[in-house]
Amino acid sequence: MHNFVSVFNVKKGKNVKIKQPCNLYNCSLGDDVFVGPFVEIQKNVMVGDRVRIQSHSFICELVTIGSDCFIGHGVIFTNDKFSDGSPARGDVDKYAKTNISERVYIGSGAVILPVAICSDVVIGAGAVVTRDILQPGKYVGNPAKRLSE
Repeated sequence: MHNFVSVFNVKKGKNVKIKQPCNLYNCSLGDDVFVGPFVEIQKNVMVGDRVRIQSHSFICELVTIGSDCFIGHGVIFTNDKFSDGSPARGDVDKYAKTNISERVYIGSGAVILPVAICSDVVIGAGAVVTRDILQPGKYVGNPAKRLSE
């Protein structure tokens, strides 16, 4: 039995901690980043400084995560909106970008579609983010909606 762990062509800042097994390739991690076990981070992903990514999370191609963010356990990012009614099947031109700003905390089990999320946002556990979030606050549910304060 072979134990395959893949950390390939990853640009790492200072004090990066990666727990294995994981699958990270052609991505960039800032200073003081923690990546838990069973995480996949695909190519063209940029992770800012002091970001913590918990176990079993999947960060697909074309995601940017700003500094001081938290990604809970089992968070799934997707870059394919099935814009023509079917999967992109590797057609990168059909993929869409996701931009997570600074101080965004994403609870366990959340699903993040290709969106932009402004700074100072909390996404509740299990939420499904289907639209851009342009106002700081707490967002929960499917689809995720802002809680009134």
